[in-house]
Amino acid sequence: MNNTLPDLPLALKSLFTGYIMVVGLGLLVAGGQILMTHGQADGKFGISVNDIVYSYYGDRTNSKLENKLNGSMKDKAPVEERTVLIKWARDGADHAEFKSTVKPIVEQRCAMCHGHKHMMMSLPDITQYDTLKELAQSDKGADITSLTRVSHIHLFGISFIFFFVGYIFSMAVGFNKWVKSILIFVPFAFLIVDVAAWWLTKLNPQFAWMVIIEGFGYSLAATVMLFTSLYQMWVLPYLKTESPH
Repeated sequence: MNNTLPDLPLALKSLFTGYIMVVGLGLLVAGGQILMTHGQADGKFGISVNDIVYSYYGDRTNSKLENKLNGSMKDKAPVEERTVLIKWARDGADHAEFKSTVKPIVEQRCAMCHGHKHMMMSLPDITQYDTLKELAQSDKGADITSLTRVSHIHLFGISFIFFFVGYIFSMAVGFNKWVKSILIFVPFAFLIVDVAAWWLTKLNPQFAWMVIIEGFGYSLAATVMLFTSLYQMWVLPYLKTESPH
């Protein structure tokens, strides 16, 4: 069997194309998810250095609750109710006021995702006073436990994606062997530095720019490999057939 993309049998082309389509869609959805979470950490749409700083280092001038209500959770409650929650956090998170004023708002606006009956992806149950009081403290960004969990999921999960993307691209033709090898290796290197940059930003906000650069770097390399693979499997053989001899 010929191990170049243009000469692969139809069954393998179909297999690789299906994988590429799903992975490509997954990368787009992941980008959208980042825009809707980290991308709104500063209250504005789009990824910025401030978004990364607030997500990992935190905005320590305010509480995490206030930053969330003015950022990614801004559309979850009207301004009047968000103001009540923010004022409660600023005034010291009083327990009696939580029961009389804050908890009804939380149960109506937040419990569908942050309640004990509808926990999603280990989100905190903020219908409980102790949990919400902790969020009313100074925002120090991602905690070590969640950062460790996300790091290992990111490293294991995305490395599998890049392995198969690189394997398919390794059959591409027309590339210098060093250029091809570098393109295959780049996403793995950028992935490692990306996760390292999360931890560095947690310690020092000056490293936030690294997170943006590394994420863009491995996304670009993966995009080049995905589109090149599709082109060489389906377009290049047709061009060879149509070209004059």
